[in-house]
Amino acid sequence: MSSDPPAPASARLLVRQARWIAEDVVELRLARRDGLPLPPWEPGAHVELTLPSGLCRAYSLCGDPRERAAWTVAVQRAPDSRGGSRELHETALVGQELTVDGPVNRFPLLPAPGYLLLAGGIGVTPLLPMARALAAGGLPWRLVLGARDRSRLVYAEELTALGGDRVRLVPQDEAGLPDLAAELAAAPPGHAVYACGPAAMLDAVSELCRTAVPPRPLHIERFGPAVDADGDAARGRFEVVLRRSGLRLAVPADRSVLEVVRDRVPDVPYSCEEGYCGSCETPVLAGTPDHRDSVIGPQERAAATTMMICVSRAASTVLELDL
Repeated sequence: MSSDPPAPASARLLVRQARWIAEDVVELRLARRDGLPLPPWEPGAHVELTLPSGLCRAYSLCGDPRERAAWTVAVQRAPDSRGGSRELHETALVGQELTVDGPVNRFPLLPAPGYLLLAGGIGVTPLLPMARALAAGGLPWRLVLGARDRSRLVYAEELTALGGDRVRLVPQDEAGLPDLAAELAAAPPGHAVYACGPAAMLDAVSELCRTAVPPRPLHIERFGPAVDADGDAARGRFEVVLRRSGLRLAVPADRSVLEVVRDRVPDVPYSCEEGYCGSCETPVLAGTPDHRDSVIGPQERAAATTMMICVSRAASTVLELDL
């Protein structure tokens, strides 16, 4: 149901439409000015938008992969926005062209006998195309979407029309938090679990799947950096050595490797700054990274040969990077 993603491409796409689809959530439709079809993509894929300010941000494609005339993304205005979501919400973008890179898929829909899709708020965006694909393929699936209230249940009407009683909407002010343990217990053991949403929800799902007997196959996408159980997202001071640049830099506890490196190497690639897009992946030549991203898999983590420098830190006093 998935294949290796094609090499990312870059194109100038026209913002043809912007509309509100939920409280603090705007949907954008992007198309070629000449009307030619866009490249194919599969559920779970994202693209990177370069905003008028120059900021680059990654957003999940949430339209129908069968539609080639336009790409659709939905963006929630974050109260702690570093500028991306605020700019998209406050800028009159319809009629403007944006540079769009991708698509890239680091959250593919893999073959399984059935699926449980768990979403929190805007985390439903990569799961909606999955639900469409599963419904079209006649495969067993169920989707649970939670949000603070009904006004924040993104794509609720579309999901209900698509899945009927396969879709459960859980507004927190009416029904509390989704009962994740009950949802997992009700799903057949072989069904794959896909989850995207707030960190607390993903941590809870991860623990439930890990401790299940047998453990449940789990696939997650985070829209923010992973943190330790104690909530510490910036552990201590360490140093990075940039072999190609010949630099040795101190990384304080309150700054990321990316921030420190960009002070001296401003053209280093990056996008989301939250560990989920993969743009800043950097080879590690020596030392042990402390992974805080949601991209690198268990085998790569164990090998310690690469890291996402926007959120990951060091478990050793020095890291040597191929920069």
